[in-house]
Amino acid sequence: MQKMPHARRSGLIIKEAEGEVLIYDLERNKAHCLNETAAKVWNHCDGVTTVAAACSSLSRELRAPCDQKLVLYALQQFAKDNLLEEHAEMPAFIIGGMNRRQMVRALGLGAVIAVPLVTTILAPTPAQAATQFPPGTPCISTAQCTSGVCACTVPAPGCTTVCQ
Repeated sequence: MQKMPHARRSGLIIKEAEGEVLIYDLERNKAHCLNETAAKVWNHCDGVTTVAAACSSLSRELRAPCDQKLVLYALQQFAKDNLLEEHAEMPAFIIGGMNRRQMVRALGLGAVIAVPLVTTILAPTPAQAATQFPPGTPCISTAQCTSGVCACTVPAPGCTTVCQ
């Protein structure tokens, strides 16, 4: 029986929020949001639980039937986003890369809500986040402007301030 791989914990900031798991990868400056289903699969990535046992547990937790393809699809996403300690061996139908649409087709229309989803964004580095605005950019304070001047171009009621 195939065992679940270990979820990567080092170099990550992990927060749970309303059934989802938010993960910030400090090494790659990427933020990941795991939906409820993906979060539950992530919690089973302990290197001990089998894929079949994780699937059975997910069926109980989500009160919906769970196909092992669902768990393997989540593992594929975790591997792609470097969220696993070791490389997970995927069956042939997963190795080719199954996208969300193909997964919904494979599991049937009723599984749309349960499809695990990992949303990833590239977060700016601290230096990029601190970048100031060039002249002509709308601003709120002088600290945002490279010139140090945030003012109305034409002083009037309701004017929009821009960097000078």
